[in-house]
Amino acid sequence: MRRLITAITSAALAALIFLPSPVAEAHHRPDLPLTEAQFEQMFPNRLPFYTYQGLVDVLRTYPRFANTGSRSTQKREIAAFLAQVDHESGQLRYLINQNPASWPVFCDRTQSYGCPAGPTAYHGRGPIMLSWNFNYKNAGDAIGKDLLNHPELVETDPAVAWTTAVWYWMTQKGGAKLTSHQAMLSRAGFGGTIRAINYPECDGGNPAAMQHRVEAFKRFAHILHVSPGRNLTC
Repeated sequence: MRRLITAITSAALAALIFLPSPVAEAHHRPDLPLTEAQFEQMFPNRLPFYTYQGLVDVLRTYPRFANTGSRSTQKREIAAFLAQVDHESGQLRYLINQNPASWPVFCDRTQSYGCPAGPTAYHGRGPIMLSWNFNYKNAGDAIGKDLLNHPELVETDPAVAWTTAVWYWMTQKGGAKLTSHQAMLSRAGFGGTIRAINYPECDGGNPAAMQHRVEAFKRFAHILHVSPGRNLTC
């Protein structure tokens, strides 16, 4: 009888050891390291179009966004992303590029698919001002939306707007060797994200604009109670 009790006890103990932990599962679920109150503090004058929930929902498509590495690394990444958003969209007060005279520039006619929505249709839109027909094409292919023919979706559908911004952050390198996501997980730091998003500002190209991005990053990192780290400039 003692052997039977011991066997049952051992089996029960093994079951407990290998039982999936709710805490562990919760830890691995996509979880934005930013509260809605912090988001509102960062963008007190934002357009209603740009919602906190819309940003949270992007994790369904890009679960590794601001959800990789230590909690400090995650906070630093979301602070960096929103600092770039702050600069690109005028603190989330703009849906589109505010300089119509520049809109024709963003139609790259060397692409085989051209500019079917019109030569002025591919100007900046959304949180990071998605621009150029090839970026609309590639972003649309990635998220399952026909943005080449309907680029206006980035300024009319909040989910599309946030998702294209995170798409660029997670997958595009611009003039850098790393994506912005990779930069924030490496020594490249925030300076690497500037190079990926708007590299002409780097290497003395536009120090004022670069510094504006850096100051936003420092401000947001402070709100999230995390150090901004090194290599802030490019």
